[in-house]
Amino acid sequence: MQANLNLPPYDFKSRVYNGQHQIYDGIRRKYVILTPEEWVRQHFVNYLTTHKGYPVGLINIEFPVTVNGMLQRADIVAYGRSGNPLLIVECKAPTVKLDATTFSQAARYNLTLKANYLVVTNGIKHYCSMVDLQSKQFEAIPEVPDFKQIG
Repeated sequence: MQANLNLPPYDFKSRVYNGQHQIYDGIRRKYVILTPEEWVRQHFVNYLTTHKGYPVGLINIEFPVTVNGMLQRADIVAYGRSGNPLLIVECKAPTVKLDATTFSQAARYNLTLKANYLVVTNGIKHYCSMVDLQSKQFEAIPEVPDFKQIG
C-alpha cells in the first residue's frame, strides 16, 4: 500500500508482474515499477494534466539532462506551446524531507533547460517558484500555475 498524498486521487492502473508492483505511466505508455517516488510522480502528472490543464503531449517523464558533464534525469518537464521547457518538477518519496538540496537539484537541471517554473514535491508538500532567468532569482509562488495562464 502506498502513502496517502496531498494530491487529488485518480483512477490509476496497476499490476503485479514478475513479483513487482507496477503502475501504468500514461506519458511513457508503459507499466513502471511502483516505488514511493513513482507514486508521487504519477499523482503529480495527473494533477498537472487533469487539474491544471497541462497537455499530455507536452510532458516528458525522466527527461535526460546533462549537468556538469553528467547525465541526470529530470522527473517531470512540461513544455509550453512554443516547445520550450516551461516547468520542471522534482519528485521525492513522501518520507523524504524537502530542503535546499532538493530545490538545488531542480535548479541544476534548469541551468540546461531554462524553464520559468520549478516545483519540488514529496506528494505531501509542494513548493513552486517562478524563475527570473536573467537575474537567476527565484520567487516562491503559492501554487502551480494553470497551463492556460503560462503556456
